[in-house]
Amino acid sequence: MYRYVLKRLAQMILVLFGVTFIVYWLIDMTPGDPAVMILGNAASPENVAALHEKYHLDDPLIIRYFRFMFGAVHGDFGESYKNGLSVGATIAEKMPTTVRLAVSGMIIAVIIGIPTGIICALKPYTILDNSAMIFALIWVSAPAFWLGLMLIIIFALKLGWFPASGLGQGFWGSVRATILPAWTACAACGATIARVTRSSMLEIMNSDYVVTARAKGIKEWSVVMRHMFGNVLIPVTTIIGLQFGMMLGGACYTESVFSWPGLGRYLLDGVKAKDTPVILGCVVVISVMTSLVNLITDILYAFIDPRIKAQYKKGGN
Repeated sequence: MYRYVLKRLAQMILVLFGVTFIVYWLIDMTPGDPAVMILGNAASPENVAALHEKYHLDDPLIIRYFRFMFGAVHGDFGESYKNGLSVGATIAEKMPTTVRLAVSGMIIAVIIGIPTGIICALKPYTILDNSAMIFALIWVSAPAFWLGLMLIIIFALKLGWFPASGLGQGFWGSVRATILPAWTACAACGATIARVTRSSMLEIMNSDYVVTARAKGIKEWSVVMRHMFGNVLIPVTTIIGLQFGMMLGGACYTESVFSWPGLGRYLLDGVKAKDTPVILGCVVVISVMTSLVNLITDILYAFIDPRIKAQYKKGGN
């Protein structure tokens, strides 16, 4: 197990360097001078040159990249071109709100997605199953910004049940402020979990061990939860891990629609301003979080399926 974890951590480092270099190269290739974007089109050539010198913008790409990565390894992502604030400190400030949104959204997605998938699998091709899968398809297809705007119009502006933006004050104020963004963030995730749970359970519905369990007189609830759902935990856990990693990466559109001061909105603002330190700092943090979530998901496989744990002990993948 330890060898496997160390191997995955080494792979994560390689992925991190590859992703950040590609992003850095793409930023450098996009049109626009960061100094001009910061100072404005009316800036004098002297001021633009001074800013180039301050941020080493005229150095070769590879030198600028490794300078950034050297600082990132030591926890220094540099200063934002736009406001001169520390990128690392700003990310640390905004991370809790993104984690709050991701965890809330994932809890809702799991609570709704898994039971829906189980019920649809037990009653396949009925009106209930078909209706649930149609709604799941709609939620998966609905753009986050459109869904967020619809929720704001209905539940914030028309009904006045929840605030349209902000983090809220106090415990219940924070809960009310989180509900609409969390629903927006979890819609596609919950629908995907429901579809994966349903399809995975339908594949084993008539398996020999399920038929045998029923023949022995085991209660139906025990057959469903232990023998059926217990054997589809691997694909369900996989999709939960992938979706949670994406949520932790910051739902840019969701955070923008609800004025949610999280990592996704910070990244989007950095892209608009071609703020390289901000973009790369966010990419590094998102890549690390996504890789760690995937690693934790793989380790959970060993607790779900003893055969996978035996493979880990042998050094297998």
